[in-house]
Amino acid sequence: MSATPVICFGQQPCGFFPKRFLVAKIQTARRLQAEIGGEIVFFCHDSDHDPRETRTILRHRTTHDPAQLNFAFENKLQRKFSPQFLKRVPADWHGTTLLQLPNYVERDAIELFKKTSAANVADFCLAMYRGMGLLEEIRIVRSGDPAVRRTACGVAEFFVDVPHEGEIVRARFAKDALTLHEGGDVFVTLPMTSFTKEQISPTRDSRLRWMQSVVHCSHYVAGLGERDYLHPDETPEITFVTRDEIERSDEAWTELGH
Repeated sequence: MSATPVICFGQQPCGFFPKRFLVAKIQTARRLQAEIGGEIVFFCHDSDHDPRETRTILRHRTTHDPAQLNFAFENKLQRKFSPQFLKRVPADWHGTTLLQLPNYVERDAIELFKKTSAANVADFCLAMYRGMGLLEEIRIVRSGDPAVRRTACGVAEFFVDVPHEGEIVRARFAKDALTLHEGGDVFVTLPMTSFTKEQISPTRDSRLRWMQSVVHCSHYVAGLGERDYLHPDETPEITFVTRDEIERSDEAWTELGH
């Protein structure tokens, strides 16, 4: 472990305007950095495939009613099972969403959205967060990066990115089988194929140790319920810090320059 503090927080890309709980993690990490020094690392779990993660909850500027916006997806398979860094952004989604934004956000946020473009969901979210000033002087480590995957330790529980029906899907590896969870008790078993570390990403329960083998952090800013599944006993070298509380944590943060 380095003598210089490494303050880390982890999160999936969580909306094209980020959820407020991600901003709370960033603010907590910056406050801790002001106290102890060191660097801040954002472990961006862009390997996650759940399309619900990028739901963006905005409130109407007049009625204050909440509305859920999300990316469009090219097909059902990609929406449900492709990792975020491979969920392609359809050409017409940007313009359609741009027309809706005046009901919900101020002009500067609209202008940022208007000039932001990216080929996939994860890149678009990160470009927006950078444009909002949230990621200045923060090092980003992405779970979908092949170099990160090669460096990471082996874990017993993991997903594998494999081709299926013209897409790359994130299949769970368990009991020598690759499966997709369709919902409830329904699973689809895919043909077994060989794979390499560059195709592997951790499950929720194995994520902390996998991340730590790459990041080597001294402090970790955890969400309010995150420590329940992170297994901090596996990484006694980490000091865990609970993120600051924030109102309406699941809603989107739309302020620029913070």
